[in-house]
Amino acid sequence: MRASFRLGRIAGVPVGVNWSVLVIFVLIAWVLSANQFPRSYPDRPGWAYLLAGLAAAVVFFVGLLAHEVSHAVVAKRNGLQVEGITLWLFGGVAELRGEPSDPGAELRISGVGPLVSLLLGVFFGAVAVLLALAGQEGLLLGAVSWLAGINVLLAVFNVLPAAPLDGGRLLRAAVWKATGDRARASVVAARAGWVLGVLLIGLGIWQFLAGYGVGGLWLALIGWFLIGAAGTEERQARLGSALTGVRVGEVMTPQPQTASAEMTVADFVDHYLFAYRHTALPLTEDGRPVGLVTLDRVRGVPPDRRAATTLAEVACRADDLVLARPEEQLNDLLPRLGECSDGRALVVTGDRLVGIVSPSDISRAVQRSTLRPHPAG
Repeated sequence: MRASFRLGRIAGVPVGVNWSVLVIFVLIAWVLSANQFPRSYPDRPGWAYLLAGLAAAVVFFVGLLAHEVSHAVVAKRNGLQVEGITLWLFGGVAELRGEPSDPGAELRISGVGPLVSLLLGVFFGAVAVLLALAGQEGLLLGAVSWLAGINVLLAVFNVLPAAPLDGGRLLRAAVWKATGDRARASVVAARAGWVLGVLLIGLGIWQFLAGYGVGGLWLALIGWFLIGAAGTEERQARLGSALTGVRVGEVMTPQPQTASAEMTVADFVDHYLFAYRHTALPLTEDGRPVGLVTLDRVRGVPPDRRAATTLAEVACRADDLVLARPEEQLNDLLPRLGECSDGRALVVTGDRLVGIVSPSDISRAVQRSTLRPHPAG
């Protein structure tokens, strides 16, 4: 999940927000200010409901950010690199580079997030109790009570034993510990995620038909997301098992043909399109990669604009390039290939381009892997 804009760094980790966060933020603020708070605390001015709803939504997302930061901090302490944290429609995600080295590390990294959410729920619950004892019965008490409940609910939901939830990671750690096979553990957790997704879709549809409103549709949407994510995780687990021990340098296409970012699309079509057998062309400047252009991107330029459009204008930008080193494990690269929509990685030594990895390169590596024995776990 890509960030639409960056908020800065927390604990040395880049933090960003995807535009889809606005959907859930507005939904939470609207449900609280237009429904829950007016029903529980009538006869208050409209601006008070709106202020309480907005404040509760903001604090909720701060708590969600704390949940993800805790994952990132513990991951770094266990030797993993953290590319960033992104808040989006379904919560947040800490983008980790690589895999935990053992089940214990998996347990610590996965378990800390729900623990932080639970502690936040307990904290807000204690504040609500103190406010009630002090005679506070207004919107402040309502907002704090809601924050207590939603954080506890978030903690409970996240520990459900199904990938990609934190509970799925905990299940994977347990199966990994019991069997010694990380790939098998990943498949078990992913299939549990698929089952949970189906159950949530069924429950959501039933709630909607029974007249519970849009809450049922939201539950079904979460279930649909879980099914998709669980399926992706299972495919990645099987792919990772096949590619265990393979390095980027073994599968890359070395010394790929390159072009200048200043070349026009018309020149590319006239001189490179048929002479170059690959569908992606790295753009370089003094040997350094500065972009990546594909046939799909070129195809999107109307013929009458090609002479005035440079490759730099249609290429995957330098900041969005996925870079790898020849000695890097291919399994560590795979999760990052989706960061640029073109699905390719440029291989560098220092800052010099030495190769490119494409989906076809990975496909060939998988085919070759069937001819060799695989190490366990």
